[in-house]
Amino acid sequence: MPYRFIDLFAGLGGFHLALEALGHECVFASELKEDLQTLYKQNFPKTPIYGDITLIDPKDIPSHDIICAGFPCQPFSQAGKREGFNDSKQRGTLFDYICAIVAEHKPKYIFLENVQNLKNHDNGNTWKVIGKGACV
Repeated sequence: MPYRFIDLFAGLGGFHLALEALGHECVFASELKEDLQTLYKQNFPKTPIYGDITLIDPKDIPSHDIICAGFPCQPFSQAGKREGFNDSKQRGTLFDYICAIVAEHKPKYIFLENVQNLKNHDNGNTWKVIGKGACV
C-alpha cells in the first residue's frame, strides 16, 4: 500500500528518493536553504517545497502517513558546539516543530536523520527526549 510522506529539512531529497523508489508519494517538503530548495524543485518538480518550517502552521501541511526529517545535526553532532536544545541559533528546537506536526497529523511512522553522537549527547538526556518518543 503506498503511503503519503512529508520531507522536512529536506536537503537534496535523500529520504524522498528512497521512499519514492518504494512507491510512496511526497506531498510536502521544507528546506531552509534557497539553493537546496532550487535543487529539490529540479529533482522533484511535482512536490511543493517551502522554506522555514517555523513559519508554517502544522494544520497547513497536507495529511500524511510518514514524516521524514533530516533535522539539523549541528547542535548535537561532535562536529558542532554540542549545544543541543539550547543551540544559540535555535536549530536544536526544530525538533519541537516535528512534534507539533506529529501532534496535528498523527503519522504512522517518523524517520529522523541518524546524527552521530545523538544517543550520547548531554550524557544521554537528548536521547531520552528524542529517542523515547517525546512526540507521541
